[in-house]
Amino acid sequence: MASRTAPVLDTRALNRATLARQLLLSRAEMSARDAVEHLLGLQAQNVKPPYFQLHARLAGFRPAELAGLMESREVVRMVTLRSTIHTHTADDALTLRPLVQAARDREVNQFRKGLVGVDLDRLALEARAFVEAEPRTMGEIREELLKQWPEADPQSLSVAARCLLPLVQVTPRGVWGRSGQVRLTTVENWLRRPVGTARSVGSAQSVGTARGVGEATGGVAEARGVREARGVGEVRGVDGVVLRYLGAFGPASVKDMQTWAGLTRLKESFERLRPRLLTFRDENGVELFDLPDAPRPDAGTTAPPRFLPEFDNLLLSHADRSRVIAPELKGRTWTGNQSHRVLLLDGFLAGLWTADAGVLTVELFELLGPVSRARKEEIVAEGEALLADMADTPAGTGTGTGTGTSTGTSTGAVRFGSIRG
Repeated sequence: MASRTAPVLDTRALNRATLARQLLLSRAEMSARDAVEHLLGLQAQNVKPPYFQLHARLAGFRPAELAGLMESREVVRMVTLRSTIHTHTADDALTLRPLVQAARDREVNQFRKGLVGVDLDRLALEARAFVEAEPRTMGEIREELLKQWPEADPQSLSVAARCLLPLVQVTPRGVWGRSGQVRLTTVENWLRRPVGTARSVGSAQSVGTARGVGEATGGVAEARGVREARGVGEVRGVDGVVLRYLGAFGPASVKDMQTWAGLTRLKESFERLRPRLLTFRDENGVELFDLPDAPRPDAGTTAPPRFLPEFDNLLLSHADRSRVIAPELKGRTWTGNQSHRVLLLDGFLAGLWTADAGVLTVELFELLGPVSRARKEEIVAEGEALLADMADTPAGTGTGTGTGTSTGTSTGAVRFGSIRG
Protein backbone atom coordinates (compact mmCIF):
# COMPACT_ATOMS: atom_id res chain seq x y z
CA MET A 1 0.00 0.00 0.00
CA ALA A 2 1.14 3.54 -0.66
CA SER A 3 2.20 5.87 2.07
CA ARG A 4 -0.72 7.95 3.31
CA THR A 5 1.42 11.03 2.70
CA ALA A 6 1.63 10.32 -1.04
CA PRO A 7 -0.66 12.53 -3.17
CA VAL A 8 -3.88 10.94 -4.39
CA LEU A 9 -4.61 10.78 -8.12
CA ASP A 10 -8.31 10.30 -8.77
CA THR A 11 -9.68 8.41 -11.76
CA ARG A 12 -9.89 11.44 -14.06
CA ALA A 13 -6.36 12.52 -13.19
CA LEU A 14 -5.08 9.02 -14.00
CA ASN A 15 -7.11 9.00 -17.18
CA ARG A 16 -5.67 12.27 -18.47
CA ALA A 17 -2.11 11.31 -17.52
CA THR A 18 -2.40 7.97 -19.32
CA LEU A 19 -4.00 9.53 -22.40
CA ALA A 20 -1.16 12.05 -22.57
CA ARG A 21 1.46 9.26 -22.51
CA GLN A 22 -0.55 7.34 -25.09
CA LEU A 23 -0.69 10.34 -27.46
CA LEU A 24 -4.49 10.37 -27.25
CA LEU A 25 -5.11 13.88 -25.92
CA SER A 26 -3.85 15.37 -29.17
CA ARG A 27 -2.26 13.76 -32.19
CA ALA A 28 1.52 13.86 -31.95
CA GLU A 29 3.84 15.29 -34.58
CA MET A 30 5.91 12.13 -34.53
CA SER A 31 7.04 9.52 -37.02
CA ALA A 32 5.43 6.09 -36.96
CA ARG A 33 8.74 4.51 -36.00
CA ASP A 34 9.23 6.84 -33.04
CA ALA A 35 5.66 6.22 -31.91
CA VAL A 36 6.12 2.43 -32.02
CA GLU A 37 9.25 2.87 -29.92
CA HIS A 38 7.64 5.26 -27.44
CA LEU A 39 4.66 2.93 -26.95
CA LEU A 40 6.98 -0.09 -26.52
CA GLY A 41 5.19 -1.82 -29.36
CA LEU A 42 1.66 -2.17 -30.69
CA GLN A 43 -0.64 -5.10 -30.00
CA ALA A 44 -0.92 -6.93 -33.32
CA GLN A 45 -3.03 -10.05 -32.89
CA ASN A 46 -4.69 -9.03 -36.15
CA VAL A 47 -3.00 -7.33 -39.10
CA LYS A 48 -4.81 -3.98 -39.19
CA PRO A 49 -4.97 -2.84 -35.54
CA PRO A 50 -1.42 -1.37 -35.44
CA TYR A 51 -2.37 0.93 -38.30
CA PHE A 52 -5.54 2.10 -36.56
CA GLN A 53 -3.62 2.55 -33.29
CA LEU A 54 -1.26 4.98 -35.02
CA HIS A 55 -4.07 6.78 -36.82
CA ALA A 56 -5.65 7.60 -33.46
CA ARG A 57 -2.34 8.94 -32.12
CA LEU A 58 -0.36 10.62 -34.91
CA ALA A 59 -0.90 13.69 -37.05
CA GLY A 60 -0.42 12.99 -40.73
CA PHE A 61 -0.30 9.23 -40.35
CA ARG A 62 -0.78 7.16 -43.48
CA PRO A 63 -0.88 3.36 -43.60
CA ALA A 64 1.94 3.39 -46.14
CA GLU A 65 4.32 4.75 -43.50
CA LEU A 66 4.03 1.75 -41.19
CA ALA A 67 3.83 -0.62 -44.15
CA GLY A 68 7.13 0.78 -45.41
CA LEU A 69 8.72 0.20 -42.01
CA MET A 70 7.51 -3.40 -42.13
CA GLU A 71 8.97 -3.95 -45.60
CA SER A 72 12.30 -2.30 -44.74
CA ARG A 73 12.49 -4.43 -41.56
CA GLU A 74 12.67 -1.39 -39.28
CA VAL A 75 9.70 -2.86 -37.41
CA VAL A 76 8.69 -6.51 -37.05
CA ARG A 77 5.79 -8.65 -35.81
CA MET A 78 6.58 -11.23 -33.14
CA VAL A 79 5.34 -12.83 -29.93
CA THR A 80 6.54 -10.89 -26.89
CA LEU A 81 4.42 -9.31 -24.15
CA ARG A 82 1.69 -11.47 -22.61
CA SER A 83 2.62 -14.17 -25.14
CA THR A 84 0.81 -12.17 -27.81
CA ILE A 85 1.91 -10.76 -31.16
CA HIS A 86 3.26 -7.22 -31.09
CA THR A 87 4.72 -4.87 -33.66
CA HIS A 88 8.09 -3.66 -32.35
CA THR A 89 10.99 -1.64 -33.66
CA ALA A 90 13.93 -3.78 -34.71
CA ASP A 91 15.92 -2.65 -31.65
CA ASP A 92 13.12 -3.47 -29.24
CA ALA A 93 12.53 -6.85 -30.90
CA LEU A 94 16.16 -7.79 -30.27
CA THR A 95 16.07 -6.69 -26.64
CA LEU A 96 12.51 -7.14 -25.37
CA ARG A 97 12.15 -10.73 -26.56
CA PRO A 98 14.96 -12.11 -24.34
CA LEU A 99 13.46 -10.29 -21.33
CA VAL A 100 10.23 -12.29 -21.64
CA GLN A 101 11.98 -15.63 -22.26
CA ALA A 102 11.33 -16.86 -18.70
CA ALA A 103 7.59 -16.51 -19.30
CA ARG A 104 7.92 -18.41 -22.59
CA ASP A 105 9.81 -21.19 -20.77
CA ARG A 106 6.96 -21.49 -18.28
CA GLU A 107 4.56 -21.77 -21.20
CA VAL A 108 6.55 -24.69 -22.61
CA ASN A 109 6.39 -26.40 -19.23
CA GLN A 110 2.60 -26.43 -19.46
CA PHE A 111 2.97 -28.76 -22.46
CA ARG A 112 5.59 -31.14 -21.07
CA LYS A 113 3.17 -34.10 -21.13
CA GLY A 114 3.20 -33.85 -24.92
CA LEU A 115 6.99 -33.53 -25.03
CA VAL A 116 8.07 -36.70 -23.23
CA GLY A 117 11.39 -37.85 -24.67
CA VAL A 118 11.96 -34.57 -26.52
CA ASP A 119 15.32 -32.89 -25.97
CA LEU A 120 14.31 -29.21 -25.93
CA ASP A 121 17.83 -27.95 -26.65
CA ARG A 122 18.00 -30.16 -29.72
CA LEU A 123 14.48 -29.13 -30.74
CA ALA A 124 15.52 -25.47 -30.63
CA LEU A 125 18.59 -26.18 -32.78
CA GLU A 126 16.61 -28.24 -35.31
CA ALA A 127 13.82 -25.67 -35.56
CA ARG A 128 16.28 -22.78 -35.88
CA ALA A 129 18.12 -24.41 -38.76
CA PHE A 130 14.83 -25.20 -40.49
CA VAL A 131 13.36 -21.67 -40.32
CA GLU A 132 16.65 -19.93 -41.08
CA ALA A 133 17.04 -21.94 -44.30
CA GLU A 134 13.86 -20.15 -45.43
CA PRO A 135 10.76 -18.79 -43.68
CA ARG A 136 8.31 -21.56 -42.82
CA THR A 137 4.68 -21.86 -41.78
CA MET A 138 3.91 -23.24 -38.35
CA GLY A 139 2.47 -26.32 -40.05
CA GLU A 140 5.74 -26.91 -41.87
CA ILE A 141 7.69 -26.48 -38.63
CA ARG A 142 5.43 -28.96 -36.88
CA GLU A 143 5.78 -31.57 -39.65
CA GLU A 144 9.56 -31.20 -39.66
CA LEU A 145 9.75 -31.72 -35.91
CA LEU A 146 7.44 -34.73 -36.09
CA LYS A 147 10.02 -36.41 -38.30
CA GLN A 148 12.44 -36.23 -35.38
CA TRP A 149 9.91 -36.99 -32.61
CA PRO A 150 6.98 -38.90 -34.17
CA GLU A 151 5.57 -39.92 -30.78
CA ALA A 152 5.32 -36.35 -29.48
CA ASP A 153 2.14 -34.29 -29.44
CA PRO A 154 2.10 -32.07 -32.58
CA GLN A 155 0.67 -29.03 -30.80
CA SER A 156 3.23 -29.30 -28.02
CA LEU A 157 6.05 -29.36 -30.58
CA SER A 158 4.63 -26.20 -32.17
CA VAL A 159 4.38 -24.43 -28.83
CA ALA A 160 7.94 -25.41 -27.93
CA ALA A 161 9.33 -24.04 -31.20
CA ARG A 162 7.36 -20.81 -30.87
CA CYS A 163 8.45 -20.26 -27.28
CA LEU A 164 12.07 -21.37 -27.45
CA LEU A 165 12.91 -19.36 -30.57
CA PRO A 166 12.45 -15.60 -31.16
CA LEU A 167 10.32 -16.02 -34.29
CA VAL A 168 9.12 -13.11 -36.42
CA GLN A 169 6.38 -13.07 -39.03
CA VAL A 170 7.99 -12.13 -42.34
CA THR A 171 6.43 -9.80 -44.88
CA PRO A 172 4.13 -9.50 -46.76
CA ARG A 173 2.27 -10.57 -43.61
CA GLY A 174 1.38 -7.41 -41.71
CA VAL A 175 1.74 -5.04 -44.67
CA TRP A 176 -1.31 -2.83 -45.26
CA GLY A 177 -3.19 -3.71 -48.44
CA ARG A 178 -1.32 -6.97 -48.97
CA SER A 179 -1.95 -10.50 -47.83
CA GLY A 180 0.24 -13.43 -47.03
CA GLN A 181 0.46 -16.60 -45.01
CA VAL A 182 2.13 -16.45 -41.62
CA ARG A 183 5.71 -17.50 -42.36
CA LEU A 184 8.32 -17.45 -39.65
CA THR A 185 12.05 -17.11 -39.22
CA THR A 186 14.23 -16.02 -36.32
CA VAL A 187 14.54 -12.34 -35.50
CA GLU A 188 18.33 -12.60 -35.85
CA ASN A 189 18.02 -14.08 -39.34
CA TRP A 190 15.40 -11.54 -40.47
CA LEU A 191 17.30 -8.52 -39.17
CA ARG A 192 20.80 -9.92 -39.88
CA ARG A 193 21.78 -8.92 -36.34
CA PRO A 194 22.28 -11.14 -33.31
CA VAL A 195 20.30 -10.59 -30.13
CA GLY A 196 22.12 -8.15 -27.87
CA THR A 197 23.55 -5.91 -30.61
CA ALA A 198 20.69 -3.42 -30.42
CA ARG A 199 20.75 -0.32 -28.26
CA SER A 200 19.65 -1.24 -24.74
CA VAL A 201 15.88 -1.34 -24.40
CA GLY A 202 16.27 1.01 -21.45
CA SER A 203 18.91 3.30 -22.89
CA ALA A 204 18.88 7.00 -22.19
CA GLN A 205 17.64 7.71 -25.70
CA SER A 206 14.53 5.62 -25.07
CA VAL A 207 13.72 6.29 -21.42
CA GLY A 208 10.91 8.61 -20.50
CA THR A 209 9.32 11.00 -22.91
CA ALA A 210 9.95 9.98 -26.52
CA ARG A 211 11.09 12.39 -29.18
CA GLY A 212 8.28 14.76 -30.01
CA VAL A 213 6.03 13.79 -27.09
CA GLY A 214 6.87 16.97 -25.23
CA GLU A 215 5.49 19.11 -28.01
CA ALA A 216 2.49 16.85 -28.50
CA THR A 217 1.36 16.89 -24.88
CA GLY A 218 1.68 20.58 -24.26
CA GLY A 219 4.72 22.01 -22.56
CA VAL A 220 6.45 18.86 -21.37
CA ALA A 221 10.25 19.18 -21.35
CA GLU A 222 12.00 17.57 -24.28
CA ALA A 223 13.42 14.12 -23.71
CA ARG A 224 17.03 15.21 -23.25
CA GLY A 225 16.18 17.74 -20.58
CA VAL A 226 13.92 15.27 -18.78
CA ARG A 227 16.72 12.70 -18.65
CA GLU A 228 19.22 15.19 -17.30
CA ALA A 229 16.80 16.33 -14.60
CA ARG A 230 16.24 12.74 -13.46
CA GLY A 231 19.87 11.68 -13.85
CA VAL A 232 18.68 8.51 -15.54
CA GLY A 233 21.64 8.02 -17.85
CA GLU A 234 22.02 4.48 -19.14
CA VAL A 235 19.52 2.16 -17.43
CA ARG A 236 19.61 -1.35 -18.82
CA GLY A 237 17.57 -4.51 -18.64
CA VAL A 238 14.30 -4.76 -16.75
CA ASP A 239 14.88 -1.46 -14.92
CA GLY A 240 15.07 0.33 -18.24
CA VAL A 241 11.83 -1.27 -19.37
CA VAL A 242 10.14 -0.13 -16.14
CA LEU A 243 11.08 3.47 -16.90
CA ARG A 244 9.85 3.20 -20.46
CA TYR A 245 6.62 1.55 -19.35
CA LEU A 246 5.93 4.44 -16.99
CA GLY A 247 6.68 6.87 -19.81
CA ALA A 248 4.04 5.24 -21.99
CA PHE A 249 1.46 3.93 -19.47
CA GLY A 250 2.08 5.63 -16.13
CA PRO A 251 1.39 6.48 -13.41
CA ALA A 252 1.20 2.79 -12.61
CA SER A 253 1.52 0.15 -9.93
CA VAL A 254 3.81 -2.86 -9.93
CA LYS A 255 0.82 -5.07 -10.75
CA ASP A 256 -0.09 -2.80 -13.65
CA MET A 257 3.27 -3.35 -15.31
CA GLN A 258 3.19 -7.07 -14.59
CA THR A 259 -0.18 -7.22 -16.37
CA TRP A 260 1.24 -5.36 -19.36
CA ALA A 261 4.36 -7.49 -19.64
CA GLY A 262 2.96 -10.86 -18.67
CA LEU A 263 5.79 -11.12 -16.13
CA THR A 264 6.00 -11.47 -12.36
CA ARG A 265 8.47 -10.42 -9.67
CA LEU A 266 8.97 -6.86 -10.90
CA LYS A 267 8.74 -5.28 -7.46
CA GLU A 268 12.52 -5.42 -7.00
CA SER A 269 13.04 -3.26 -10.09
CA PHE A 270 10.57 -0.66 -8.84
CA GLU A 271 12.30 -0.61 -5.46
CA ARG A 272 15.71 -0.09 -7.06
CA LEU A 273 14.27 2.80 -9.06
CA ARG A 274 12.24 4.32 -6.22
CA PRO A 275 14.79 7.13 -5.50
CA ARG A 276 14.39 8.31 -9.12
CA LEU A 277 10.60 8.14 -9.18
CA LEU A 278 7.61 9.97 -7.75
CA THR A 279 4.97 8.02 -5.87
CA PHE A 280 1.22 8.58 -5.68
CA ARG A 281 -1.74 6.52 -4.59
CA ASP A 282 -5.05 5.93 -6.30
CA GLU A 283 -8.44 6.30 -4.62
CA ASN A 284 -8.16 2.73 -3.31
CA GLY A 285 -4.79 3.40 -1.68
CA VAL A 286 -2.72 1.45 -4.23
CA GLU A 287 0.81 2.81 -4.67
CA LEU A 288 1.55 4.26 -8.10
CA PHE A 289 4.99 5.11 -9.50
CA ASP A 290 5.81 7.73 -12.09
CA LEU A 291 8.61 9.58 -13.85
CA PRO A 292 9.14 13.01 -12.27
CA ASP A 293 8.83 14.98 -15.51
CA ALA A 294 6.21 12.93 -17.32
CA PRO A 295 2.97 14.72 -18.28
CA ARG A 296 0.15 14.74 -15.74
CA PRO A 297 -2.39 17.14 -17.25
CA ASP A 298 -5.17 18.75 -15.30
CA ALA A 299 -8.14 16.43 -14.88
CA GLY A 300 -10.29 18.95 -16.72
CA THR A 301 -8.18 18.78 -19.90
CA THR A 302 -10.31 18.17 -22.99
CA ALA A 303 -10.10 14.67 -24.45
CA PRO A 304 -11.39 14.37 -28.02
CA PRO A 305 -13.25 11.30 -29.35
CA ARG A 306 -10.94 8.52 -30.50
CA PHE A 307 -11.68 5.28 -32.36
CA LEU A 308 -9.38 2.49 -31.17
CA PRO A 309 -9.04 -0.94 -32.76
CA GLU A 310 -9.43 -4.31 -31.11
CA PHE A 311 -6.67 -5.27 -28.67
CA ASP A 312 -5.41 -1.69 -28.21
CA ASN A 313 -2.81 -1.74 -25.45
CA LEU A 314 -4.47 1.21 -23.72
CA LEU A 315 -7.14 -1.23 -22.52
CA LEU A 316 -4.83 -4.17 -21.78
CA SER A 317 -1.89 -2.72 -19.89
CA HIS A 318 -3.09 -2.14 -16.33
CA ALA A 319 -4.32 -4.50 -13.62
CA ASP A 320 -6.90 -1.85 -12.70
CA ARG A 321 -8.48 -0.58 -15.92
CA SER A 322 -10.94 1.82 -14.28
CA ARG A 323 -8.80 4.73 -15.48
CA VAL A 324 -10.35 4.09 -18.91
CA ILE A 325 -13.26 1.67 -18.34
CA ALA A 326 -15.99 2.54 -15.84
CA PRO A 327 -16.78 -0.37 -13.49
CA GLU A 328 -20.31 -0.73 -14.86
CA LEU A 329 -18.87 -1.30 -18.36
CA LYS A 330 -16.40 -3.99 -17.34
CA GLY A 331 -16.46 -6.84 -19.86
CA ARG A 332 -18.30 -4.86 -22.53
CA THR A 333 -15.27 -4.72 -24.85
CA TRP A 334 -15.15 -8.51 -25.30
CA THR A 335 -17.28 -11.29 -26.71
CA GLY A 336 -15.69 -14.59 -25.76
CA ASN A 337 -11.99 -14.17 -26.50
CA GLN A 338 -12.58 -11.59 -29.22
CA SER A 339 -11.88 -7.94 -28.47
CA HIS A 340 -14.16 -5.27 -29.94
CA ARG A 341 -13.15 -1.98 -31.49
CA VAL A 342 -13.92 0.78 -29.00
CA LEU A 343 -14.83 4.45 -28.91
CA LEU A 344 -13.37 6.78 -26.29
CA LEU A 345 -15.52 9.75 -25.35
CA ASP A 346 -14.17 12.30 -22.89
CA GLY A 347 -11.27 9.89 -22.48
CA PHE A 348 -13.32 6.91 -21.30
CA LEU A 349 -14.87 3.87 -22.93
CA ALA A 350 -18.22 4.97 -24.36
CA GLY A 351 -19.11 2.56 -27.14
CA LEU A 352 -18.11 0.11 -29.85
CA TRP A 353 -17.65 0.52 -33.59
CA THR A 354 -17.37 -1.40 -36.81
CA ALA A 355 -16.51 -0.35 -40.35
CA ASP A 356 -17.79 -2.19 -43.38
CA ALA A 357 -18.21 -1.18 -47.03
CA GLY A 358 -17.49 2.46 -46.24
CA VAL A 359 -19.96 2.70 -43.35
CA LEU A 360 -18.72 3.21 -39.81
CA THR A 361 -21.34 2.16 -37.26
CA VAL A 362 -21.11 3.45 -33.69
CA GLU A 363 -22.96 1.81 -30.81
CA LEU A 364 -23.02 4.08 -27.76
CA PHE A 365 -23.53 2.41 -24.39
CA GLU A 366 -26.97 3.28 -23.01
CA LEU A 367 -25.67 3.09 -19.44
CA LEU A 368 -23.84 6.36 -20.00
CA GLY A 369 -27.02 8.28 -20.76
CA PRO A 370 -27.83 10.58 -23.67
CA VAL A 371 -25.04 12.13 -25.74
CA SER A 372 -25.43 15.73 -26.83
CA ARG A 373 -25.81 16.69 -30.46
CA ALA A 374 -22.51 18.59 -30.35
CA ARG A 375 -20.70 15.54 -29.02
CA LYS A 376 -22.24 13.34 -31.72
CA GLU A 377 -21.02 15.81 -34.32
CA GLU A 378 -17.49 15.42 -32.93
CA ILE A 379 -17.83 11.64 -33.15
CA VAL A 380 -19.02 11.86 -36.75
CA ALA A 381 -16.14 14.17 -37.72
CA GLU A 382 -13.60 11.80 -36.18
CA GLY A 383 -15.25 8.82 -37.84
CA GLU A 384 -15.29 10.48 -41.25
CA ALA A 385 -11.58 11.31 -40.87
CA LEU A 386 -10.85 7.69 -40.07
CA LEU A 387 -12.78 6.45 -43.11
CA ALA A 388 -11.05 8.94 -45.39
CA ASP A 389 -7.54 8.37 -44.06
CA MET A 390 -7.74 4.61 -43.74
CA ALA A 391 -9.45 3.72 -47.00
CA ASP A 392 -8.68 0.05 -47.64
CA THR A 393 -6.21 0.60 -50.45
CA PRO A 394 -2.75 -0.88 -51.02
CA ALA A 395 0.16 0.85 -49.33
CA GLY A 396 1.91 3.43 -51.45
CA THR A 397 -0.99 4.25 -53.79
CA GLY A 398 -1.29 7.75 -52.36
CA THR A 399 -5.02 7.61 -51.72
CA GLY A 400 -6.58 9.02 -48.57
CA THR A 401 -5.79 12.38 -47.00
CA GLY A 402 -3.55 11.00 -44.31
CA THR A 403 -4.01 13.99 -42.04
CA GLY A 404 -5.42 12.31 -38.98
CA THR A 405 -7.99 15.13 -38.99
CA SER A 406 -9.25 14.87 -42.51
CA THR A 407 -11.14 17.78 -44.05
CA GLY A 408 -11.32 16.20 -47.47
CA THR A 409 -14.23 14.36 -49.02
CA SER A 410 -15.25 11.44 -46.85
CA THR A 411 -15.06 8.01 -48.44
CA GLY A 412 -17.95 6.77 -46.30
CA ALA A 413 -20.61 7.52 -43.77
CA VAL A 414 -20.96 7.39 -40.00
CA ARG A 415 -24.17 6.15 -38.42
CA PHE A 416 -25.35 5.38 -34.89
CA GLY A 417 -26.98 2.06 -34.15
CA SER A 418 -26.48 -1.44 -32.83
CA ILE A 419 -23.53 -3.49 -34.04
CA ARG A 420 -24.47 -6.62 -32.11
CA GLY A 421 -27.93 -7.22 -33.53
